[in-house]
Amino acid sequence: MAKLYLVLCVVILKLASSSALAGSSKQGYGDNKCPILGNDIYQHTCPEAESIVFSWVEKAVFQEPRMAASLLRLHFHDCFVNGCDASVLLDDTEGFVGEKTAGPNLNSLRGFEVIDAIKSELELVCPQTVSCADILAIAARDSVVLSGGPSWEVQVGRKDSFSANKQAANTNIPAPNSTVELLISKFQNVGLSIRDMVALSGGHTIGKARCTTFSSRLQGSGSRSAHVNLDFISSLQRLCSSGGGTNSNNGNTVAHLDLVTPGTFDNQYYVNLLSGEGLLPSDQVLMSGNNDLTRQLVQTYAEDPYTFFQDFKNSMLRMGSIPGSLHGNIRRKCRSIN
Repeated sequence: MAKLYLVLCVVILKLASSSALAGSSKQGYGDNKCPILGNDIYQHTCPEAESIVFSWVEKAVFQEPRMAASLLRLHFHDCFVNGCDASVLLDDTEGFVGEKTAGPNLNSLRGFEVIDAIKSELELVCPQTVSCADILAIAARDSVVLSGGPSWEVQVGRKDSFSANKQAANTNIPAPNSTVELLISKFQNVGLSIRDMVALSGGHTIGKARCTTFSSRLQGSGSRSAHVNLDFISSLQRLCSSGGGTNSNNGNTVAHLDLVTPGTFDNQYYVNLLSGEGLLPSDQVLMSGNNDLTRQLVQTYAEDPYTFFQDFKNSMLRMGSIPGSLHGNIRRKCRSIN
């Protein structure tokens, strides 16, 4: 039943997205069958909400610029598993299995403490009003803005789930070694297009990745394929073999997803793909994969940062509108169900 609900909501989402992106302040899906999102829901109930989120994100990114990419990724990983419902934030407890230990998330997702701090202040100012799912969406936008990227009006009104789905997290979230066909399939499964997929991949213009996530890029056979920069591959091989890169908390060597402008949200990611310098296999495959549209979009975004910014904003709105739980509430603490 839950899967059927999601499919129905995705169909309605596709029909409604054009009017929402045209400037409608409300994005209602009708009859309470899907979440009703809008720009002004907290205008009277919690007018300080967005400024509180921004202040904490600003502080976190100032202390550690990488946190911008981490908060953006939290929203992405949340929305791809049964919709944008903050299920990714729930801790494992006795008798409850969350999503934090799923393969794509374990020792990878970061920023939970930033969300905790935001939620704690919001609960003091306007108790049980702003959902954790909305906090994730707003924090993702603010992270992009603070990194030099575009801004947009975040649609709010999401509810927090009562459950999580570790199996879906393992299955639904695109892996760093995905083929272009698999990427397209996973995005289409949640109602997102090829254009959305290529635009949202541009989020990898900021952030870092562990060597284990791009190890297949280091293999000799991969170095002989098309769209590969041999000097770039050699530099990665030296980095990962020597452990000379930046080290994450668990000791794994990490590299910048964009070596040219690592802390700036811009279109350099696509320029890198044109020269064979995409870090993750799932990045470079947008150029090397057998899909003319993805290659065309990479070329467009590399040449026109304005078009990339516009498409990225619109795709973030569509991803953020992937419907979550049919029944939910506002958690008092994002890590646990009330």
